[in-house]
Amino acid sequence: MIEIHDIHGGIHPPERKSLSRPGELRDTTLPARLILPLRQHLGVPAKAIVEVGDAVLGGQVLAQAQGVMSVPVHAPTSGTISAIELRPIAHASGLEDTCIVLETDGANESIRCEGIPEWQTVAPSLLVERIREAGIAGMGGAGFPTAVKLNPGAAKPIDTLMINGTECEPYITADDTLMQCQADALVEGAKILAYVVGAERVVIGIEDNKPIAISRVTAAVQNASADIEVASFPTKYPSGGEKQFIEILTGQQVPSGGIPADIGLVCVNPGTAVAAKEAIVDGKPLTHRIVTLTGEALGKPGNVTACIGTPIGHLLGDASLSAEARQRIIHGGPMMGFAVSDLDAPITKITNCLLAPTARELPPPAPAKPCIRCGHCAEACPASLLPQQLYWYARAKDHEQLSEHRLLDCIECGACAYVCPSQIPLVQYYRAAKGQMRDSEQEKRRSDNSRERFEARQTRLEEEALAKEAKRAARKAAAQEKAAQDGVDPIQAAIERAQARKIEQGETP
Repeated sequence: MIEIHDIHGGIHPPERKSLSRPGELRDTTLPARLILPLRQHLGVPAKAIVEVGDAVLGGQVLAQAQGVMSVPVHAPTSGTISAIELRPIAHASGLEDTCIVLETDGANESIRCEGIPEWQTVAPSLLVERIREAGIAGMGGAGFPTAVKLNPGAAKPIDTLMINGTECEPYITADDTLMQCQADALVEGAKILAYVVGAERVVIGIEDNKPIAISRVTAAVQNASADIEVASFPTKYPSGGEKQFIEILTGQQVPSGGIPADIGLVCVNPGTAVAAKEAIVDGKPLTHRIVTLTGEALGKPGNVTACIGTPIGHLLGDASLSAEARQRIIHGGPMMGFAVSDLDAPITKITNCLLAPTARELPPPAPAKPCIRCGHCAEACPASLLPQQLYWYARAKDHEQLSEHRLLDCIECGACAYVCPSQIPLVQYYRAAKGQMRDSEQEKRRSDNSRERFEARQTRLEEEALAKEAKRAARKAAAQEKAAQDGVDPIQAAIERAQARKIEQGETP
C-alpha cells in the first residue's frame, strides 16, 4: 500500500470534465492538409529531408532529428509535400515557425512497420534508439524528448518508474480516456519503459476523480500479472505537476533546479507510455494522439484520435463549433493554456486539449487592480514560492532577486492568479521574466565568449611580438659574434657602412 502525502498549497477549481464524456473515443475526418512543425518538442527543431513535390507514405520520416535534444517528424498519412515554409503555430508567442505542409490524398497508405514483440530479449539501449527514431516526446505538455529522459546516465541509477495519470487541469480528459480505452497498452508500455531504465518498481498514479480509469488500469495490471502498483489520491490542482506528483506518492522532493533522476525516478505521461509500446511492439512512429475537444461553444464535445498536424479549425469544425464574436480558442486547459490567434495553426505532439468556451462560461479576465498583499497567492503556490515578491521583482526586472526567489521553480500552474482578488495576471509576468532571464543569460554567454576570444587574440599577438623580438635579438647577437670572430669592431663597421651609403647617394660624408 502506497503512503499518500500532501503537497503545499493547491486549489479546487470547477472540474468541468464530464462535458467531454471521458471514456468515449472517436476518430476525426481526415483534413485536406496537414501542417507539421519541425519543432514539436523541447530542444532543437528537426531538419526536413523531403522536398516540395515529393510523394510520401504514412509513417515515413519527413524531418530528421538534429542532435540529442531533438526528435524526428513523420507523415501521419500519405500525400504530397506542397510547401516547407513559415506557418502559424499553436504557441503562446503567436509567432510563426517552419512547417512541412502535406496535402493528403485520402488513400491512407503507409510504410511497412516492423516491431519487436519479444522486446525483453533486446538490449535497452537499442529500445531507447527505437523510441528516439519513433519521434516520441513527452505528451503531457512539456514535450521533453523521451529518449533523453530514459537515458539519464550511469551516474543516476533509476529504481522507480512513475506513470503520471493525474490530469488535474479542469476540462481535460485525454489521459482519462486513454487509460479507460487503452489500459492494456498502457501497462505493456510501462513494463517496457521499466525494463529500459532498469527500474525495479513501477507506480501508476491516478487522481480519485477518475474511478473508471483506476478500475480498468487495475484490471489490466492483474490480467498481465505485472508487478505494478496503482495508486489513487485526492483530487487537487495542480497535483499533476511532475514534482508535486512525485512528492504525493513518494514523500520525496526533487531538488531545486534538479530532475527526478537525481533521486532515482523517471516520470512519464500515460500517452508517452502507450506511444513507447506502439513504437517497440508495433514499430509505429508517433503520428496520432488523443485530443480533448471541449467547451460550451462546441455542439459535439468529446475526445478524438487525430493526426498530428491537423489544423485546429478542422477539429473544431468536426466538433460543431458555434462561433461567437471575438471567440476565444484556448490551446490546453483554462489554467495553463493560451489563446490561439490563428485557427490554421496545427495540433502537435503536446496538444492535449482545445477549449472553446462561451463568453458566459469563461468570461474575459477583469482589469487588474493593485496588489493588496493578502498572501492568498503564497498559500496556493504548490512550489512554496512567494508569488507576491516574484511579481514585484518581475515588474522591476530584477533578475538577481528573481533567481534568489527561485522563479525557475515556478511551474506556471496559475493557482496564484486564480486566487488573486486583484485579478493580477501573475503567470504572465513570470513567463515574461523567465524569457528575459533566458535572453540575458544567452547574452552573457555571448559576451563571455567574445571576451574570451578577444583575450586569446591579445595573448596570441603578444606571444608573436615577443617571438619576433627574440628573433631580432638572436640575429643581432649572431652578427656581433661574427664580427668579433672576424676582428672587426661592429660599431665602427656600422659607421663605415652608413658613410658608404651617403657617398653612393652623392652626399658629402
